[in-house]
Amino acid sequence: MSRTIVLGASGFLGSHVVRALVAAGREVRILTRPDSDTSATDDLDIERVHGDALDRASLARAIGGCDGVFHCIVDTRAWLRDPQPLYRVNVDGLVNAMDASLAAGVQRFVFTSTYATLGRNPSGASSEADIFNWPDKAPHYVKCRVAAEQRFFEYCRERGLPGIACCVANTYGAGDIAPTPHGALIRNVALGRIPVYWDGGAPCLGIEDAASGMIAAERLGRVGERYILSDRWFDYRELFAVAARAAGRAPPAVRVPMSLMYAATFACDVYCRFTRTDSFFSVASLQCASLLPDADATRARTELQWRPRATALAIAEAVDFYLGRPS
Repeated sequence: MSRTIVLGASGFLGSHVVRALVAAGREVRILTRPDSDTSATDDLDIERVHGDALDRASLARAIGGCDGVFHCIVDTRAWLRDPQPLYRVNVDGLVNAMDASLAAGVQRFVFTSTYATLGRNPSGASSEADIFNWPDKAPHYVKCRVAAEQRFFEYCRERGLPGIACCVANTYGAGDIAPTPHGALIRNVALGRIPVYWDGGAPCLGIEDAASGMIAAERLGRVGERYILSDRWFDYRELFAVAARAAGRAPPAVRVPMSLMYAATFACDVYCRFTRTDSFFSVASLQCASLLPDADATRARTELQWRPRATALAIAEAVDFYLGRPS
């Protein structure tokens, strides 16, 4: 492909996709907002354009002349009291990008989805075949990601979008500048700010493996399909232990019951409603941290010839990155 654009290139995954494409010798254009922190890609020789997922004209200008699109724009703020920004960015922004891509005649559109869109499988880890089946328990963040994925597949089926979805697990590694919500957890563990653990967990992988999986999906993936990108499941006790040891600390040893965690986050939600503020420590965030399914990446390993590294290595790299930055 002659030119590829990465939408959301200032983000954790987007910036690593950019770096991987450049390393492969690809001609890369990136779209970022004028006020975005672009330090993750400032050292690269790439074409840079400004725009916004909600500005259709800027998307049309940015995508025009490109053969491939990596859509890495995601609003992950599950804790927002008003969920409308999540739907605007994650659903409406995606639709805008797909419309612009169809108008530009792109050859591939790789969409960053999430393992949270998978159905829960009572028999074990979920696969791409498991349709979302837990709307009664899902917070708005999950619901908006499901809605986005549904629109994506509608465009593939009904409008001919040459799209491939990647259901990405929680990613860890160097370069998590913001940081991501799940990255913030292990950062705080590494800094000694979280002395406890709780039930639940998530499928995880290294950020460089997520980027390589996205590029493999562009090259080998089947249009109209989704591919899970995950190494393996980590419960929070193990995840926090790996992060703590990488920082030279003793792992959190005290388990907090989920009933107490939900009571505390509910109280925080009540406080935020009265003060009209938002807090990461919310019921919705806890739901995302405790209810999401495990995910089986067999399809990506076989069809995409994708082989991720052990995630523990990426967690250690993430901890080194966090500890090297101002706390």
